Amino acid sequence: MTDAEAARLGRALRAFTTRNVPDAALRGLSGPGARPRAGDLVLARVVELGFHERLHRVDGRRALLFREDEVLLAYGARYAPDQFEAVVPDSLGPCDLAAGGGVAGRVVRAHEKIFEPPTRLDGLGLVTGAEDRPINLADFALPFCAGAPRVPLLLVVGATMNSGKTRAAASLVRGLSRAGHAVGALKLTGTGASGDFFALRDAGACRVLDFTDAGLASTYRVPATELEATARVLQSQAAASGATVVVAELGDGLYQPETATLLESATLRSASTRVLFAGSNALACGAGVQWLQERGHRPAALSGRLCLSPLATEEARRTLGLPVLSLEELEDPGVAGSLLPSVVAAGAAW
Repeated sequence: MTDAEAARLGRALRAFTTRNVPDAALRGLSGPGARPRAGDLVLARVVELGFHERLHRVDGRRALLFREDEVLLAYGARYAPDQFEAVVPDSLGPCDLAAGGGVAGRVVRAHEKIFEPPTRLDGLGLVTGAEDRPINLADFALPFCAGAPRVPLLLVVGATMNSGKTRAAASLVRGLSRAGHAVGALKLTGTGASGDFFALRDAGACRVLDFTDAGLASTYRVPATELEATARVLQSQAAASGATVVVAELGDGLYQPETATLLESATLRSASTRVLFAGSNALACGAGVQWLQERGHRPAALSGRLCLSPLATEEARRTLGLPVLSLEELEDPGVAGSLLPSVVAAGAAW
């Protein structure tokens, strides 16, 4: 490490995805021939501003970007049907800001409504630590807490991206907190970003964790065994912190590969798990409920953008026979508490 490299890394704008890496771990930069891996930290220069004009900082503030800014990001893939699909590039050099939370990748496809290209970056070097080895988010992942109690788990899943999952999850956290529960809030799949994280914290969660705390910038293209391990780590960490109930949101929709994989595994399915499903219309909710039931899950209620339409709400209630809960209802302590599973494995531990 040279003094110039240390000063350069210290001046760079650090993205939210890198928040668990201590400043002292940033020791230098790799040479130009380094091959990026998902989770590797990269120092990049903003070449041309595009769709993402702001970067989520470590503290959650969205900093305005300028050309020639140097930013500290994590490489990752992205799956966002309403925005971009991106993959980890094969080499340093030109790449894109695939997500405002601080994910560097190569955008391969975009939704037609996205008229602007992604913000263009130039990867200057992988950030290295001890022994000049590239730093990866996995180096600072939280450990599994063996012996932590299993606590009731409420899953918030949805039909698609932007179906109202995060707002419903935050309202559910609020209602359970008002009912006297210590609520752990998790984001199990998706792309690293500060918005959901701080929304859950603002709602009153005693601890908020997401997959970046388990060493992943994104869960797209992550193997099933690693996804399952991530879910176990985050649940055990929340319970070890004193949470008496956990609310866990899964990103995108049920057909998103990694979300589907995790829901089809036994990791999230037990007597102490229930599901709140978010959708924009009754038909989507009906398909989602059936999909979940076929895989052994117990949908407890519906919410999300569906609640914006009184007619759609009535269709869903009449057809599916499940409660449709508005955000205000989810924030009610009695309503939120009624969603808790009635059967909890007493004394069970991870």
